[in-house]
Amino acid sequence: MWRRNSLSLSSKLANPYSNPSLLLLFRSSLKSHHHGLLARSNSTSPESTSAVDPVNWAQSGPAAPFIGPHPTPVSAFGLTSLAAASAFKAKEVADLAKHYTRCYWELSKARLSMLVVATSGTGYILGSGSSIDYLGLCCTCAGTMMVAASANSLNQVFEVKNDAKMNRTRLRPLPSGRITIPHAVMWASSMGVAGTALLACQANMLAAGLAASNLVLYAFVYTPLKQIHPVNTWVGAIVGAIPPLLGWAAASGQISLNGMLLPAALYFWQIPHFMALAYLCRKDYADGGFRMFSLADATGHRTALVSLRNCLYLLPLGYLAYDWGITSGWFCAESTLLALAISSTAASFFLNRTTKNARRMFHASLLYLPVFMGGLLVHRLSSDSERSLTAENSDPSINLSPSSESGVDLTEHAIPRENRRPALIGAQTRPPVAYASVAPFPFLPAPSYISS
Repeated sequence: MWRRNSLSLSSKLANPYSNPSLLLLFRSSLKSHHHGLLARSNSTSPESTSAVDPVNWAQSGPAAPFIGPHPTPVSAFGLTSLAAASAFKAKEVADLAKHYTRCYWELSKARLSMLVVATSGTGYILGSGSSIDYLGLCCTCAGTMMVAASANSLNQVFEVKNDAKMNRTRLRPLPSGRITIPHAVMWASSMGVAGTALLACQANMLAAGLAASNLVLYAFVYTPLKQIHPVNTWVGAIVGAIPPLLGWAAASGQISLNGMLLPAALYFWQIPHFMALAYLCRKDYADGGFRMFSLADATGHRTALVSLRNCLYLLPLGYLAYDWGITSGWFCAESTLLALAISSTAASFFLNRTTKNARRMFHASLLYLPVFMGGLLVHRLSSDSERSLTAENSDPSINLSPSSESGVDLTEHAIPRENRRPALIGAQTRPPVAYASVAPFPFLPAPSYISS
């Protein structure tokens, strides 16, 4: 009987697959024995045998608590791969952000948009008077930048096929395929809505209306007109003249005659600027299918004449700024010299229509505008300055009151009682000499009236 039991046990041990429980026990014992040998070879402490394999430690029942790190080679490899994957993902995100930032920059024509912002900011400062709201100035410039970026982006969306034919524009984001047209439309729409809303909330509705109308005029009138008729240059000049008026309206809340000075300068300045550019890029414009004024003028005579005429229109602007009380007399002289300088380059181009003279006129136009706006800001007169000039022009030694020190006494004590006229109740007595002197001598101070 003992032999039969021993034989059955040995047969079960010899064939472990016949009993699953024995198979599990056998495997666990082998694993624990293997890990025990590995732990004894790496450490002298007997407690590390069960600490190496936490799974077997959990299956073996309540024993000594788990103390010690996991195998270091596997952990180091996992952390290294995780760090490499994170670095690769961060580089990919950074490259993507750089790519789209570059595309948005080129879609917005950022340098041209910043020039538009400069004209709008100058108009805001001129319309502010004695005190400048710098927060309002920043919001106006930001809104103008957004609207200008939207207009330039829509311009490239509509002209993507034309830009692909021109050497000067074929590497832009849309012709080169770096960004899709729906993406560009979404960017332009978001910028236009955000810029107009910012101007409406932080400035006034007049400034927001000017910005929205300028966006529509540039994107939906000027842009298609470039392929239809050469009058597009003059329409584009109107577009460029609106931003300084926008700044003036944002600061003062109205459109006045003084606020039209800088827009007039922008309008007249743009004609020679774009005429020179169109003359220099005639082949590119012809390849792109644009109907520019210079393409219909083979000799360049009319192009040069139009440029010279508009340069001469810039001459009286300095005097008007001084006469209207916008700037001091120094700006009158500086603006006249500046207009004569750009007119001389236009005259040279008119007399000798070469690429060199056209480029010289173009460079002169690039110099004229920032110097003109800088002179306006340096020599501008605030409301306090105008009041002080008025006080200086008035002579306090001239006293036209009835009781002056000249010996002429026009009060009621110097007139005989029998010759006095009965005064009306509540009426004011007006000294006849002082009252009559206002008309022929308007520079004299206003007469003072004394109640009876």
